[in-house]
Amino acid sequence: MSEFLTHIKTELAAIDADGMTKRERMISGPQGTHVSMAGARMLNLCANNYLGLANHPNLTAAAHRALDTDGYGMASVRFICGTQDLHRKLETRLAAYLGQDDSILFAACFDANGGLFEPLLGTEDAVISDSLNHASIIDGIRLCKARRFRYANSDMTDLEAQLQAARAGGARFIMIATDGVFSMDGFLAKLPEIRALADAYGALLMVDDCHATGFMGPQGRGTPAHFGIKADVITGTLGKALGGALGGYIAGPQAVVDLLRQRARPYLFSNALPPMIVAAGLAALDLVESADDLRAQLFANAAYWRAGLTDTGFDVLPGEHPIIPVMLGEAKVAQAMAQDLGKRGVHVAGFFFPVVPKGRARIRTQINAALTRDDLDFGLDAFRAAGRAVGVI
Repeated sequence: MSEFLTHIKTELAAIDADGMTKRERMISGPQGTHVSMAGARMLNLCANNYLGLANHPNLTAAAHRALDTDGYGMASVRFICGTQDLHRKLETRLAAYLGQDDSILFAACFDANGGLFEPLLGTEDAVISDSLNHASIIDGIRLCKARRFRYANSDMTDLEAQLQAARAGGARFIMIATDGVFSMDGFLAKLPEIRALADAYGALLMVDDCHATGFMGPQGRGTPAHFGIKADVITGTLGKALGGALGGYIAGPQAVVDLLRQRARPYLFSNALPPMIVAAGLAALDLVESADDLRAQLFANAAYWRAGLTDTGFDVLPGEHPIIPVMLGEAKVAQAMAQDLGKRGVHVAGFFFPVVPKGRARIRTQINAALTRDDLDFGLDAFRAAGRAVGVI
């Protein structure tokens, strides 16, 4: 044991020496546009709280009511004694919202992606994955026995080459798997082109829409709706724009969802979501379906923030999404700037390897609908000062 622990400590020391240690910072009180950290009020520019619903009174009230009427926890997996009418109500609502036959709830979208591929694809099949897909998609694909192909991020020529290779290899069924939004860059997948290639080669299209559901497309129905195309299977989360707690789902054809209820291991061997989370998810959908004002404010805020950073001289990745990364290159620079911004009252996080490639470290800013113009101006002033302090502008 001592030799093993010495090895682990050496690994940790190397991580720290490279400036890649991830340190958690404590928040006191609820998540929101501003948070309290060590007694200081901080402007929060790094949460997935896109519509500002993480502490919305409708959601907290729904959660409180569910505690009183349906209890605290299910103490069981769904097929034994852990399903309530609330669970099926949310699954039905999600499916209707996303234009799918049905949906199935998981503890998180990481579990949803982890449980998706193995029951649906066998050794006779193939799955083709974008190179920048989320870790949960990568892990889920590793668990299935289908042949694996990968295409360069959003490279349609490469995707077609992989489709041709899968067909030439005699694949029975082919599934293309992609994020709807690539979360480290804020880039949208080229879903119209991907859908066209999928149709041309008789492939299925799976989209992870975690960073889009609730605010991209008409009524926030996600990137497929944004582009006006149909995804065969959609995975997503309640943990971002839809309230910010936890919970994931898969939505798709009835037969797919039915098979996942029988075979998806994260579903079969995990407790059902707590009633308060499910009730708050239903309340979130009620808000989101009619939240055109919040969506408009979100994208106005994102455009203002992006323009302000660009005008200041920061290297900002282009795009329309409220994920707006400030590219800094090295991990130590990203960490130093995040720390400096913290001293100036702005809560952000540096992103670096292995979350992003080496040499591509950044501060990923994330804008939400609840930010005021004063908030954004305060943040821009802080970024200008911090950028000069660490020598990046």
